[in-house]
Amino acid sequence: MRTDPTDTGGLFVGRRPGTAPTRYRAQPDAGSPRRRRLDGLVAHAVLGLMVVINLLFWGPLPALSLWIASQVQYRTDSVSLGILLGFLALLALLFGGLALLKRIDRFWILARRAAGHDQRQGVLGRVFATTAVIGTVGFTFWLLFIGGLGSTLAPR
Repeated sequence: MRTDPTDTGGLFVGRRPGTAPTRYRAQPDAGSPRRRRLDGLVAHAVLGLMVVINLLFWGPLPALSLWIASQVQYRTDSVSLGILLGFLALLALLFGGLALLKRIDRFWILARRAAGHDQRQGVLGRVFATTAVIGTVGFTFWLLFIGGLGSTLAPR
């Protein structure tokens, strides 16, 4: 099958260029058992770092953006500017955190492969889902018992 764009009228037919499966000439040499254990510990530490960074999305980063918004509003006496810059700060922090997490996820894959596991996919989706559940439960607990709704559910 020919996929040259000059042969197909400018259309790519079939697989796009550069998307063929990766094929290795030979299996890479495995490190010593001690080295593989160390690489496994590094992979676990990186996974823990990913969980911690993901948990920052559920409280500290939004609180930081609210603090930035309040400081802008206080110094400029403009609520609109405070809201705008707080929102932009939140977007920058969240997207920057996701970009950082994607790089850490790639490093985790490399560490797992170095530890002797046939790791081809990252764990970022599962970590994000797990921390979303933890964040939701934590926020619900805070909302019901510590923060806002506690006083209306059990008035003094």
